[in-house]
Amino acid sequence: MTDATVELRPGRAADAPEVARIWFDGWQDGHVGNVPDALVAVRPRESFDTRAAQRVPDTTVATVDGAVAGFVMVEDDEVEQVYVGDKYRGSGVAALLLAAAEQVVRDHGHRRAWLAVVAGNARARRFYERNGWIDDGEFTHAAPGPDGPVPVPAHRYLKHLA
Repeated sequence: MTDATVELRPGRAADAPEVARIWFDGWQDGHVGNVPDALVAVRPRESFDTRAAQRVPDTTVATVDGAVAGFVMVEDDEVEQVYVGDKYRGSGVAALLLAAAEQVVRDHGHRRAWLAVVAGNARARRFYERNGWIDDGEFTHAAPGPDGPVPVPAHRYLKHLA
């Protein structure tokens, strides 16, 4: 990817299938074995298709040569999802998406952003720490489920925005 240009843009309905694929694959990597079985049970592959389509307005995508390489979803002051396709991991795409998410939080009028990371997702935790996020400690994240929130032990990460 060294010669490719990364472009960031708002998500489009046509991006939803690829966003869902990247989200599902990345979620499997970072969550299976690190979250309660109850959450895994409510995250079948098709749930990512549904949620990606619903979340288009909250999504920023990164493209490389026109292909969706990753995405971020922001709601209010929370950076909810940051995922990059396997091919683009370690390429800098995730850092660009995270910076874009921080700007969206600023644009929403907040001086601080937060996100949740499950304890066992060491790769994600290192990534956020390298990008200036602070582990604010453990909390129980209320992950959305079809029958209500699913409690998930996680770490709350914070970043103060200039």
